[in-house]
Amino acid sequence: MKNKSILQKFGFAGFAFFLLKGLLWMAIGGGAWLGFTSKNNLPMQLKVSVYDTYVPKKQGGLMHFDILVDANEKDLEKVFGFGREYLQSKGQDEQPLTSKQCRFCHVENAKGAIEDSIKAKGYYIIEMEGCD
Repeated sequence: MKNKSILQKFGFAGFAFFLLKGLLWMAIGGGAWLGFTSKNNLPMQLKVSVYDTYVPKKQGGLMHFDILVDANEKDLEKVFGFGREYLQSKGQDEQPLTSKQCRFCHVENAKGAIEDSIKAKGYYIIEMEGCD
């Protein structure tokens, strides 16, 4: 028994399918090898989690600020620690900072000074109200 050719085994439609599939994979692989991407070569932005925080001040009133951390940071005690560090810098140490005062709000992209601060010290604070 003779070996059948690919055209005889799969028919013309099958041969065309496998030929096109191979060409497509070669194009994708070649594009990746040459450095082409589907994201227009834009630099990747840091994704950050935003924690909305309300802390009572020692002298009365309320401090409202956001704690921004890398979106991969899931340790809430670490996030609260960043908030306590900020409170200490404002003379508000000893004020409560727990899940009652600080809650996850959303994820967004960060850039510039925010991204630099998060990379350098792990967090960034956005002062909203009563933080002076």
